[in-house]
Order: sequence, then structure tokens, then C-alpha cells
Amino acid sequence: MTSDALQFGLFVPQGWRLDLVDIPPAEQWGRMREVAQAADAGSWHSVWVYDHFHTTPQPTQEATHEAWSLMAALAASTHRVRLGQMCTCMGYRNPAYMAKVAATVDVISGGRLEFGIGAGWYEHEWRAYGYGFPGVGDRISALRDGVQIIQRLWAEGEASIESETFTVDGAICQPQPLQVGRDGKPRIPTWIAGGGEKRTLRYAAKWADATNFGGSPEQFARKRDILHEHLAREGRDPAEVRLTSNLNVVVRDTEAEAQRVVERVNARADAAMPAAHAGTGFSVKGAVVGTPQQVIDHVGALREAGLGTLIAYMPDVAYDRAGMELFEREVMPALA
Repeated sequence: MTSDALQFGLFVPQGWRLDLVDIPPAEQWGRMREVAQAADAGSWHSVWVYDHFHTTPQPTQEATHEAWSLMAALAASTHRVRLGQMCTCMGYRNPAYMAKVAATVDVISGGRLEFGIGAGWYEHEWRAYGYGFPGVGDRISALRDGVQIIQRLWAEGEASIESETFTVDGAICQPQPLQVGRDGKPRIPTWIAGGGEKRTLRYAAKWADATNFGGSPEQFARKRDILHEHLAREGRDPAEVRLTSNLNVVVRDTEAEAQRVVERVNARADAAMPAAHAGTGFSVKGAVVGTPQQVIDHVGALREAGLGTLIAYMPDVAYDRAGMELFEREVMPALA
């Protein structure tokens, strides 16, 4: 997690962002697998999925494939690339159960798992699945307690902990993960996602191997500085925590070509959403839509602010891998 080289991850289309529309359900896993295997055969460092149950920006009847089922499937169908979630919602699974699932996937993958975890935010699916929707403070407290349970189970293989949010009494996690931490104990690299300055970044300073937050280069630098303040209080070296961010990308040889891709992406999303929400599909706000050089300039500014890993979301990749291939061919070498 401490390499100075800029790493690149890629989101696998899974339906959450209406990126499998018009592909028959029986063919969707094949498309996801093909994208992941292309990344595995190429220069990408990692592939990623989202942990959501219903589509965004509006719930629809379009498929949203479940994150941890995909983790196991991708672990068995790739060989090199690392596998992550951005990010697992602590409220959706008991942390002892989550530790067990993640450890199993780490073994299946041969030790290639990255464990992304966050407090969760998508109220509609929380309520729809019967989880209620606790206030943000309670959700962040659950993140704090759950991370400690998960890491204890990985390290020791067993845990009994009573916290404000969760209780485990003799929970066993066997097999333990294949990967180990700096102390030599089993540990999956843990990404604590979110930019909350008072609590989330403080918990990241205590327990994370990586953070994930967005924003402009200036906003990113502010979060970096606050994280580093928390790390100093914890007595940790900033090099121990990789700074990462996600970026929506549509890249083609010309801006006009990239804009045409966005139009096609939004036409598919509009067809799948209620008419009242037409036009709310792929948002270009905060995205890079344009040429390889435009992507290089944007990501380069983030790298100057401390970015260690960039995870690209390409909304068209299930239909056309031209942007993925162009990014790999021109953007990656320029930023390496």
C-alpha cells in the first residue's frame, strides 16, 4: 500500500449506475467477467464494484448485481488483478459475518482482496431491505465498531467484543485471510471511505491502509492535510495510508466523440428510468469527458496533491471497451 507509483483501478459494470441496460440478464455476468479479465490481462492494478442493491439515481427494475457475490466470482475468474469494493456498507451485513466472507474471498483469490468499508448513505435501499436508516452519527459509530471486530477476527481467528453497536461472543473466522499486515498477523488491506473530517478520517488514521475521498485537487489536498493531522496524533507514518479517489471518465480521441458517448449513455439510462427523472443519468459534474490529455491533466493535479490510486468509472465499458483501451494505452504511461 505504500508504493510511490500511481495505481489505476477500474469499476466493473454491475448495473447499479444503469450501465447494463439492454443487455439480457443472462448475458450480464459474461460482460462483467470480460471487462475484469481484460483489465487482468492489461496494466490495471485493480478492479472494483459498488455495494448497492438498487439502481441510482432512481430505484428501477434494472439489475444491480450484489457486490460480494461478484467478489467471489471475480476472484475465481481472474489471476493477477486486485479486487475491491467501493465500498462495502457496514450496515448491510453483521461485521463478524462480513469478516468471514472477506477472508473466504481472500483465500479464493490467492490473497488479492482489498476491503473497502464505509458508513453507507443510500436511504431507499436501507429502508427497503429492513435496515431502517439510523442517523449519520449512529452509522459512523457502527463503522468504528465494525472495523475493529473485522480486523480482530482476521488477526486472531476468533473474537469476543461488546461495543456500542455490535456484540460478538466467540465468533470464529477460519480460514483467516492469506494476506498479512505489518505486524505479521492476517489482515486484508482496509480502505475506510469517506471524507468526514472529525470522525471518518480519524478512524481511517487509526485502522485504515487506504482512504477514499473525492473533490477537486484543492479539496483533495485539504482532506489529505486533515488526515495527516489525525495520523500524527496516532503516531502513524503518512506513508502507511494510501490516498485514493474515484473518477467518472469518458475518454476518446476527441471531445466530440466523448460527448457522443455521454449522449448514448444517458439515452440508455433515460429509457430505464421513470419519465419524471429523465436526464439525471450520467452526470458530467466532477467527471472528465474528453481527450487523453484532459484526463492526464486532471489526474496529474490530483497526483500532485498526494493521490496514490485512481479508480476510474467508465459508464460505457460494458458496451464498448475503446475508452478503457485508450486510457490504458495513453493515460497510464503518461502518469507513470
